[in-house]
Amino acid sequence: MAHQITSDKPNKLRSAFNLFRFREKKRRDKREKQFVGAIITPLILYMAFWTLLPLIFGIALAFFEYSARRAGGPILGFGGDNPFVGLQHFKNMLDFSPNAPLEVRQFHSGFKITILFALLVVPLNLLITLPLAFMIESVHKKLKGIFRTIFFLPVLAPSVGVAIMWGFIYHPQRGLLNAIIGLFAGKLIGINWTGNPNLVVAGIPVALFAVIIAYIWQDLGYNLVIFIAALQAIPQSLKDAAKIDGASDWKTFLHVIIPLMMPTILLTVVLTTISAFQVFDIIQVMTDGGPADQTKVLLLSIYDYAFRYQRMGWAAAISFVLFLLIFSVSLIQTKLLRSEWEY
Repeated sequence: MAHQITSDKPNKLRSAFNLFRFREKKRRDKREKQFVGAIITPLILYMAFWTLLPLIFGIALAFFEYSARRAGGPILGFGGDNPFVGLQHFKNMLDFSPNAPLEVRQFHSGFKITILFALLVVPLNLLITLPLAFMIESVHKKLKGIFRTIFFLPVLAPSVGVAIMWGFIYHPQRGLLNAIIGLFAGKLIGINWTGNPNLVVAGIPVALFAVIIAYIWQDLGYNLVIFIAALQAIPQSLKDAAKIDGASDWKTFLHVIIPLMMPTILLTVVLTTISAFQVFDIIQVMTDGGPADQTKVLLLSIYDYAFRYQRMGWAAAISFVLFLLIFSVSLIQTKLLRSEWEY
């Protein structure tokens, strides 16, 4: 009998210890869940209040002829003087006749200009930043930091300040660009680069080119830093192997560096495209959509119709189309540029 009591004692101790561990684990898991809940709940509420609800409200606006100046119905002003129009805004967008309303013609023009702006900005940005990043990585270590700082500084400048600065550069009387051209021409030059609708090159308004130059100048450093970081992550052994095989710096860049950087290139292409589709402040300050709506992108039309003309339903419909455009283009880019392997 004594032997049985002695043998049962360790089992009881183990059971008590396991029970204690189980309860302690449950308490610890409960505390962790409470901590995670306390951290995430405010974030979810913040996102719901400032992102999800405005998004739903913006989509709902697209189905109403809505103006904040009218009282409307009891629920957020919908109904009453702000009537429900269903898909009428989107049907109007498909009216390509010469007699289409002004806002429809401006939408068509803004859609084309937005696409053209992105098609010019994205390739130009990549054609400049990729080789430039490679060249900066090729210089002496002491100079790398200087070059990176110089090219990244415009990114830190506010877009409005950049637009004002480039506005002075393009000024027809006191602009730096006309002054430089005048020195070589030997006479005063008064070209209105951003205000003359007759200045067109290859079917593209010069004013749009002027805005693109200012935009790329500011945005250049962002992609440059991303590409430099990607270049530094490529193993030096791969570059050395290409040199041993007799590849020049250009061939190494073209046939070794570029394929290895495809995931980074995809990221920068998508981010740059989204940014180009959402351009607003530089154009608004430099040209305000002029001359003759030649630089009036969709986001500027959204601003005008929402806040200047108080036609928020039409502005919301344009916003929804712009969202679909950005989403579709980003999806296509991801499919085309996705890399199935990494080094």
